[in-house]
Order: sequence, then C-alpha cells, then structure tokens
Amino acid sequence: MNGANILIQALKHEGVDIVFGYPGGAIMPVYDALLDSGIKHVLVRHEQAAALAADGYARVSGKVGVCLATSGPGATNLVTGIANAFLDSVPMVAITGQVPSHYMGTDAFQEVDIFGITMPIVKHSYIVRTADDIPRVIREAFLIARSGRPGPVLVDIPKDVATAAVSAWGFGPTEYEPAELAPIEELESAREMMASAACPLIYAGGGIRIANAVDAFRRFVEATGMPVVATLQGLGSLPDDHSQFLGMLGMHGTKAANFAVQGCDLLICIGARFDDRVTGKLKEFAPHARVIHMDIDDSENSKLRFVQCSLRGNIKISMDALHVRPEIQEWVEKCYADRTEYAWRYDAPTETVYAPAFIKELSDRADTDTYISCDVGQHQMWVAQHYGFKRPRQHLSSGGLGTMGYGLPAAIGAHFAMPESRVIVISGDGSIMMNIQELATIKRYQLPVKVVVFDNHGLGMVRQWQELFFEKRFSEVDLSDNPDFAKLAEAFDIPAITVRLKSEVGGAVRRLLEEPGPLFVHVLIDPAENVWPLVPPGKNNSQMMEATV
Repeated sequence: MNGANILIQALKHEGVDIVFGYPGGAIMPVYDALLDSGIKHVLVRHEQAAALAADGYARVSGKVGVCLATSGPGATNLVTGIANAFLDSVPMVAITGQVPSHYMGTDAFQEVDIFGITMPIVKHSYIVRTADDIPRVIREAFLIARSGRPGPVLVDIPKDVATAAVSAWGFGPTEYEPAELAPIEELESAREMMASAACPLIYAGGGIRIANAVDAFRRFVEATGMPVVATLQGLGSLPDDHSQFLGMLGMHGTKAANFAVQGCDLLICIGARFDDRVTGKLKEFAPHARVIHMDIDDSENSKLRFVQCSLRGNIKISMDALHVRPEIQEWVEKCYADRTEYAWRYDAPTETVYAPAFIKELSDRADTDTYISCDVGQHQMWVAQHYGFKRPRQHLSSGGLGTMGYGLPAAIGAHFAMPESRVIVISGDGSIMMNIQELATIKRYQLPVKVVVFDNHGLGMVRQWQELFFEKRFSEVDLSDNPDFAKLAEAFDIPAITVRLKSEVGGAVRRLLEEPGPLFVHVLIDPAENVWPLVPPGKNNSQMMEATV
C-alpha cells in the first residue's frame, strides 16, 4: 500500500462510489490507484466542472460530493466550484495533487498554495504530510464536510506522499454529531411568541433540505396553519401547490410573499440567513415582526437581523417541539386573497416564445421525478417563479455565489446521483457558454441529460439592470455573435431543435419529456423581456417594480 492506494481505500470506507475529476502530473499516482479501485471516475473537460458536478451530485443524493484535480491550474480551476459549495452549504471533499514536499515553496512547475488560496471558502483544509495520515485525514474531512452546517473541505496531497509506503493503517468508526435540542427556555419563548401572534409567517430556507428535514417541516406547517414563503434554495420544501404556500420572497419574489413579509408580526426563519437578495433594504425588512430563528449554525443568529428567539441546534427536533396553532384566520384570508389577486398570468399577446409560459408548461407536464438544474440569470429567476417544485432536491441552483456555468455540470452530477430520473438543464445564451465543453461529457457517457437554452442574444439580467438603473447605457451585454447552438450541439452528436414560435412550445416540451437520450432545445425569446416583479436596490420588499405596458 502506498499513499494513493490508501486514499482510495479511505474513500471506499466513506461509501464513495463516484468521483469527478481531471488528471495531471501531481495527482497521477491517485489516478493510477483509481484504475483497479471499483470507484467510478467521471472525466469532465474542465476542473471547474468537476467541482460543480460534485456539488450537483451532493445536492441530489444528500451524500458528500468528491472531486479530484492536479496541482497548479488544476487546483485553481476548482476554486469557483469550492466557493459555490461553501456559500450554498454543500458537502464536498476536494482532493488536489501537490508538487513533492521538498519542492513546496520553491515556485516549482505547477505549484500554487491551494491551501492558502481556498482558506476563506472551505470549512477546513489539510496538507497531508505523511502517507500514514491519509486514513485519519479523509475520515475527518468527510465528517467535517457533512456535519453541522455542511460545506467543502480541501485535502492537498504532495506527490511524494501519494507514492510513499504506508507503514500501518486502519479506519476508525465514522462519527456523527448527536442531534441537539434547543434549550428548553428558548423553546418556551418560541411557543409563547407563536401563541400570541396575530400575523405570523414561516420563512423557509435551504437548511430544510440540507438537514433532511422536509417531513418535519411539513408537519410543522400543517400543525401551525401559518402561511409560508421560501427562499430560492428553500423552494420545494413545501409543494408549490400547497394551500399555505405564498411563493418565493425577495428581489424577484411574488407580490403575495413580499407583502406578507412586510405585514407579518412574527417571522419564523427556518434554515435561512437573511440574504440581501431576500431582504431588500434590511432596515425595512419585516418591520413589524419579532423573529424566531432556527439554524444549526449559531453564527447566523442575529448576524444580519436581530432575533428575539434563537433556536440553536437540530431544526427537525425544534420544529417537532413547536406545534402551536394560533388564531389567525383573518391574517390567513388576507394572505390567500393576495395570492389569488396577484397570481401569475401566462397569456402574453405575442406569437414568439414567452419563457415563463414555456417553463410553466414544462412544469405542468413533467413528473415529480424530474430534476431541474439552472444556470444564473433571468432564466434562473423564471424557473424559481414558474416551475412548481414538489421537493427541494428537484431544484439545483447556484444561490450564494451566482455561478454562471453551474447548470450543465451540476446536471451531470445529478444524473449520476439519480440515474433513473429525468434531468433537465435550463440555461441562457450567456451562461451556457461558460461550461459548454461539458457537452463532451454528455456525449462520452451517453447521458440522457436534456438542455434548454433561452436565447435573447445577450446577458439578460445585466441588460435589464442597465436598462432600469443605468439610463439604458448598455455596456458589453450583446451576445448576438454566439454560435448556432443547435449546430454546436449536433457537433457533439446531441440531437437539437430550435424553437422560435409559441405554437412550437408544446412539441418541444413533449420531446424534452419523451426523448430517451440527450436533447438540446434552443429557444429564441424576446431580447427586451425582463423578469418581474423586481425589488430595486435600496428599496424594501413592498416597493416592487412591475412591467409597464
């Protein structure tokens, strides 16, 4: 056994059966050990895609995603994916090769201090100094990645450590943090606040999915009878058609959700962090509300918004301890009346494709075993607004970092997590070009991943902001010289269609749902179409801008 062999054994001990990566000099001993390991390796075409695929795999499976890269540019190409996982609390272990120990610090070929570079964007990091340390380091890395508030861990292995003989090795038991109940006095305070509230509101975040707390959350919602709003990452925690759900809140949230936030007198925040895209003008966010905050990460409590009751620990246990149902019929009726009054409309008077209507039709016809992987931009917000998610793991979206190019590699990871399920990428003509080389990965492994690209010949979200807030001074948002996407997909042996008219949408959706293999759907939309409503910078969530006709 050398270090690389024992690394593989350590990964198998953690239950790893798939890794995403790209080989190179310093990581070559590990790739040699992979050959006979039984662990499936997915060769992506860019290391960033390896990290994003591991991210997508982790979000869908609930397991720790693993990515591999060599030293130098291989390691630095992982950085965006590591940061993405860090900001969205995704469990990941990133393993990088490093130059031999005696060359470290000498500016050797393909040497970078990846330990230092990633310090702000990992939960923990290691430079392995001896091969004997590898079993302990890997066990700790996986424990840290998946415990508490999950996140990425970096393991940097010098090449001489990977080739060194291991004198003795063994694996101890995998440890888990015990489930924690919030202090009794805090639970009692929360119960009193809930019982006395006249206008309470539940604010659901991505922590519900991360904690595998969906069932507990739904029990809590049913027991309390309170209206619910969700963040981008919290969508699907409650089915979109649930009678108590008002929609997504925040910058591009529904009017019903945002009005409820601004009018509530008690806000119960579960697994969310008061992100700026949610709160708008923070000083005026939920201005009349006392706040109960449930989160595994105590550092989030009162970080941005002062909370009157902080429920630290396991949110599943906290929710099950708080089945309090106040008398709130008048408030509930107002919230539901707003939801009806401000419901979405899809009757755009045009013969061209209206992206929200396309997404709504796809949502209505897809089964609940369909996974949607988004890129970042206008299409991302349209998906959040108009696709009806029934479970949170159905929805893959880069929230905290807003990573263009996320959708395609994340979908590849999602497919390997759930190979019998349908996976659809929804992207834009800007985002898809960020990692379009991963069409080669789809081709190589014959993945039945579908890709929808909404093409408005520009960087739509940036253009929208330049239109609204920069006096229509459009700067570097024209993408009209992009390639013919259908022909490009066909060059990768992926069938492709182009959709130009509203009348063609039904057939395109049918093919997306029935095509047995991969499919690329290029959808042309109006370059002037914007995402509405929009809470402008410096405004509160009740001050939403809407389309003017």
